[in-house]
Amino acid sequence: MLKKLIRVCLVSSLVIVGATSALPALAFQTIVIVRHAEKVDESRDPLLSEKGMQRAQNLARMLRDANIEQIFATEYQRTQLTAKPLADSKQLSLTPYVAKESLALGQQLRGASKNTLVVAHSNTINTVLKGLGVSGQKEVAEDEFDRMVVVHLNQQGAPEVTILRY
Repeated sequence: MLKKLIRVCLVSSLVIVGATSALPALAFQTIVIVRHAEKVDESRDPLLSEKGMQRAQNLARMLRDANIEQIFATEYQRTQLTAKPLADSKQLSLTPYVAKESLALGQQLRGASKNTLVVAHSNTINTVLKGLGVSGQKEVAEDEFDRMVVVHLNQQGAPEVTILRY
């Protein structure tokens, strides 16, 4: 009787293991969205200030183990300079996008499978988020440079959002 019970348990275990190993693994994707770092002035396309350059270095250190595989930054120097230290450390090229096309970028990223950094502007972060299927986030203030929005996407549900400061 005991041998029969052990055999039934063993067969049941193999059936369960076989069934679960046939299930597809959930694919997760992480999109990190930040505003560009502090700029030197209010001109149309300024460089980063010294504080901004330090923030860009901090961003690179913070994301060094985040498995970022692609980086998008708008056509402006301040966004590209914010992303540059991470791009250099990971030997990735920056992919520029037009700030006015932030919604399309979010929609494009929603269907991708790579972990991504997006460097945007205070008035375009929520547009990228909308493209990713995220709504209801607080607007980024004009004097706020330390907000980091981390969006986790998977095939099974709604995006999960975490707000950090760096």
